[in-house]
Amino acid sequence: MELKINKEYVLKTAEEILKFDSPTGFCFDIVDLIEKKVNEFGYKLTRTNKGCAVIEVPGKSSEKTIGLSAHVDTLGAMVRSITADGTLKFTLLGGPCVPTLDSEYCKIRTRDGKIYTGTFLSTSPSVHVFDDASSKKREPQNMEVRIDEVVKSKEDVEKLGICPGDFIFIDPKTTITESGFIKSRFIDDKGSVSCLLGLLEMMSRENIVPSYNVKILISTYEEVGHGAAYLPKDITELLTVDMGCIGDDLSCTEYDVSICAKDSSGPYDYNMTTDLVNLAKANGISYAVDIYPRYGSDVSAALSGGNDIRGALVGPGVHASHGMERTHYEAFENTIKLVYLYITK
Repeated sequence: MELKINKEYVLKTAEEILKFDSPTGFCFDIVDLIEKKVNEFGYKLTRTNKGCAVIEVPGKSSEKTIGLSAHVDTLGAMVRSITADGTLKFTLLGGPCVPTLDSEYCKIRTRDGKIYTGTFLSTSPSVHVFDDASSKKREPQNMEVRIDEVVKSKEDVEKLGICPGDFIFIDPKTTITESGFIKSRFIDDKGSVSCLLGLLEMMSRENIVPSYNVKILISTYEEVGHGAAYLPKDITELLTVDMGCIGDDLSCTEYDVSICAKDSSGPYDYNMTTDLVNLAKANGISYAVDIYPRYGSDVSAALSGGNDIRGALVGPGVHASHGMERTHYEAFENTIKLVYLYITK
């Protein structure tokens, strides 16, 4: 199958939004960015009350509306308290793999918009000083954020305007290699958002019209479980695009589009999943069908929210999820192709 996917656009968009800070609960700025991109394609974007974006793509038939979704919110942290020594204790936003935060750079954003830089560290950070520097468990109670300002007390930090409830942005360290690998935090799920934007770019450029009306939800609270809890009422089936898992007892790789048959929320719609498998087989798309042992998606949230829908889940294979993640452009392309086939069948 030959589709005129703009690889340069997909990768450039992925790099841009991966580097854009948007921890769950702080997504209004990145939705502004997405709105600008969507407007260039000529599609209408509206927002829900909690800040999710809904992109409308008219189809050949209005008999039904197919929903697509991906989430733009990421993992992050928030200031919990300020220590007497002038460091920050933090609370997590979502479920990052905490040991991977040790020695990571970050930014602290105050309520009035000031930005300070810092570093996540163990409270036993030096091997020359602490016997347990290597063995101390990396978990929030044993860690803190060192601020890159001259601060020696809690009062010094408060004078900067930093206070509990301020967001902490984790440095994504985004890198795209010449061999096509995308290395970054938060490929879950900005990789999928990039795939959907790449799909829209191609459809706009090539004047492609889906078989039925399509509404794309870009959700903003998926990492805390209620991203797609609300859906527009005309959506009867939701195909969520989220990262595919890689690891023990799973067959997905960084080059595949993963089709999830079941996760910890239960099985996905049998007929939708079968359609996706058959489309991938018939069109030579590199895919894997897997069971995700510890996973939930926007479909899970939509069903829990009482939406009367069928739901399925696909996405690019991503290695080392919730840590320093990696995937390959081929997984993006296979994902775009499968979603395209589903909405044009």
